[in-house]
Amino acid sequence: QVQLVESGGGLVQAGGSLRLSCAASGRTGSPYVMGWFRQAPGKERDFVAVISWSGGNTNYADSVKGRFTISKDNAKNTIYLQMNSLKPEDTAVYYCAVKRGWTTSRAGYEYDYWGQGTQVTVSS
Repeated sequence: QVQLVESGGGLVQAGGSLRLSCAASGRTGSPYVMGWFRQAPGKERDFVAVISWSGGNTNYADSVKGRFTISKDNAKNTIYLQMNSLKPEDTAVYYCAVKRGWTTSRAGYEYDYWGQGTQVTVSS
């Protein structure tokens, strides 16, 4: 069983920044990829960003491209999401997820493990 713990969410004004962290523990194995998804109340869960095992490849949703940066520290089994220039429409619960294998994916159903989520609220 893989455990994922997100942290770093909170309340921020529009234009501000937050950095989310996600630490993985348990039987993660190698290789695997990790990514971020988000879900607003009454909305579908949306892809945000994903990073490859090596950290050399990243993909972002168009809505966050240029504002968010995903990174990782393999020694710590941890990924980060630096969120800048936050907008009210970024308000959501943000989830960390793990997918076994080499290939990154934007599809939530392809991920094998999920964290509990951390709330991000952006006020206008």
